[in-house]
Amino acid sequence: MIVTIDGPAGAGKSTAARALAQRLGFAYLDTGAMYRAVALAAIQRAVDWTQPDALAQLAQQIHIAFQNDRLLLDGVDVTEAIRDWKITQITPYVADNVQVRKRLMHFQRQWAQGRDIVTEGRDQGTLVFPEAECKFFLTASAEERARRRWTELRARGESASFQEVLADQQRRDQEDANRPFGRLTKAPDAIEVPTDGLTLAEVVDQLAAFVRQRQQENAS
Repeated sequence: MIVTIDGPAGAGKSTAARALAQRLGFAYLDTGAMYRAVALAAIQRAVDWTQPDALAQLAQQIHIAFQNDRLLLDGVDVTEAIRDWKITQITPYVADNVQVRKRLMHFQRQWAQGRDIVTEGRDQGTLVFPEAECKFFLTASAEERARRRWTELRARGESASFQEVLADQQRRDQEDANRPFGRLTKAPDAIEVPTDGLTLAEVVDQLAAFVRQRQQENAS
């Protein structure tokens, strides 16, 4: 079974998807981490990320792999490195690149073959896995999403202000909604789950209940 979780930045997709996968005994696919890995590779190799062709070529050259919930870039664990604030600022250049998205989509579909998975991103239920048996769209207010991201950055010792995080998030929201390929949009058959005021456990409880209901329907 494929379970997709889409939604805007800061809606809690990654945390909820990871916890849901553990609850269900499914594999977890963090697609956002893959785009961040390309951004990190661009910095490491001094590739001009404003040049679409250069980024597309880079995406063909690097090797991205998941190993026990860790992300490896050319064999090196970059799970923490890709969460740097600088990577966040560069990642939209990667996400807006059609050829990079197609390359990563191919990897995502290959990785999912033969697995029960929970996958999260912006276009998982609409573009990458339109045939997924269970789709969710997580939402939260702009202020709540920015607060979560700001708290995460502060915990890592980064000094971005709340207003900077909120402004960057609003920019990302606009870019995600207007992207020509792989834009953020709710799949017609996705279940919308607002996460404002909910604990992680409460969100996962809701998601798991829907998945188990769908599993029962498929088995009948």
